[in-house]
Amino acid sequence: MKLVTFNRQSREDRIGALEVDETIVDLNVAYALYLRNVQHEGAFYALADARVPPSMRGLFENGDRGLDAARTALDYVVKEGAEAGPSGESLRFQKREVRVKAPIIPKKFFHTAGNFREHHVEAQKSGFSHPVLPWIVFFQNVDAIIGPDEAIVYPEHLTQELDYELELALVMKKSGKHFDAARAADFIGGYVIFNDITARDIQRTEMKSGVFSFCKGIDTFCPLGPHIVTADEIPQPNHLSMQLRVNGKTRQQSHSSKMAVTVQEIVAHYSPMSYSAGDVLSTGTVSGVAAFSDDPKSLYLQPGDIVECEIEKIGVLRNPVVSYQELHGGKAARA
Repeated sequence: MKLVTFNRQSREDRIGALEVDETIVDLNVAYALYLRNVQHEGAFYALADARVPPSMRGLFENGDRGLDAARTALDYVVKEGAEAGPSGESLRFQKREVRVKAPIIPKKFFHTAGNFREHHVEAQKSGFSHPVLPWIVFFQNVDAIIGPDEAIVYPEHLTQELDYELELALVMKKSGKHFDAARAADFIGGYVIFNDITARDIQRTEMKSGVFSFCKGIDTFCPLGPHIVTADEIPQPNHLSMQLRVNGKTRQQSHSSKMAVTVQEIVAHYSPMSYSAGDVLSTGTVSGVAAFSDDPKSLYLQPGDIVECEIEKIGVLRNPVVSYQELHGGKAARA
């Protein structure tokens, strides 16, 4: 399944699944309909809220039980061609009718880095201050998360070196800690695209202390989407082509097989930090970032740019870049 979070006419967020034609099926309503028509349950709305809740974190917190129920609901609606829920409420939506948001806001966002040796090599060539090798981890600011087609806001009063980093990320489907790579797949519920926006000039200052966080955690610096693809549709996450484009021109192009460690090893390595269902874990970027190129200034992001991140079997995460000053009438934020 391709799972989305969407909002219609400023009402509460809902979760849905994309059909082949990209129609969105409201999974909570679909499961209520299934319970009434097939299972003949009297309390179908209450049971639907418990098993396929209308929030993505709630769905993943139900683990396989929730994901299986959502899949059952989707299969039923597609087979029957249902258009309305038990009380005649809307069941299917066209993308143009709704706002598709970031698919999930996790409790914890494990931001890992250094897993692609090619990124370390390009960093060395550019004279970067620190090696970029496994194992690097820090927590991302979940309030910085934005969804597909939402704007990356360029804060000119803070940085002049805005960079992109294409990453594969995963969503946990159950809690766990202290497990090995052989068990890692049992905890992975799905995959999503992450664009690790970074203010390189801020990063260089932070790296003087050997740490960094602010450079990557500024508001809107965490595009995530366009949807979550459930793990059953991506049995081989270590064999996915990856590409990032700016204004249609390829900047990053690689393959998840080029990681020095596997997705499963990454998940297992950080398990002592304890996962909760619905947590997100990134797997690091590939080569081709602007900062480590021969001419960084010509490649850093600028207002008006369109960034497209594409990963095989997942899709394309697209975000425009807009000027903070233009959004705020030419005024920089006050300290």
